[in-house]
Amino acid sequence: MPLKALMVDVDGVIIVPRRGGWAVDLEVDLGVSREVLAEHFFAIHWEDIVLGRAGLHERLTPVLAKIAPHLTSEALTAYWFAKDAQVDTRLLEDLATLRAAGVELHLATVQEPLRADYLWTRLGLRDRFDAMHYAADLGAKKSDPAFYAAVQARTGFAPAELALIDDTAANLDVARACGWGGAHWTGETRLPDLLAALI
Repeated sequence: MPLKALMVDVDGVIIVPRRGGWAVDLEVDLGVSREVLAEHFFAIHWEDIVLGRAGLHERLTPVLAKIAPHLTSEALTAYWFAKDAQVDTRLLEDLATLRAAGVELHLATVQEPLRADYLWTRLGLRDRFDAMHYAADLGAKKSDPAFYAAVQARTGFAPAELALIDDTAANLDVARACGWGGAHWTGETRLPDLLAALI
């Protein structure tokens, strides 16, 4: 069955990882330690936020009031989103060629709503993709078969008509177990070569 829609991961695929991570200069720039932020915010609250059970500002604001009272949740998220927004232009060009050939392009990503909207609107990914499917909206991450079932239900495509490009091998294992095609993205192989075995 021919490939009808390609699901593309965001972080590590469309978004090129920043050396050291988005928070590498956080303490110098905004006066809050990334280790303290990780301990008090991400380790405790991120699972609920990314699965849509809580809002980002709802959980981040009281944490910052304790660990960095000089900093607002809005300021930190604006910094975070901007620092974590370097796109792989070569990949986007290859994807545009694939889309022009009739294959739908969708984003499949683990995001909460605010960053999902930033990626879709501010970065303009809505102009390059047909849809975005993200964890907080679906209530499941890509490590969960429910994510793939929800995408199939939304799009109407059969599993054999779908493929996932992802930089996390474990996600690809789940996608393949759901009947999808899958290709591991390392950034070292051009998209046409990566997809040659799928199409």
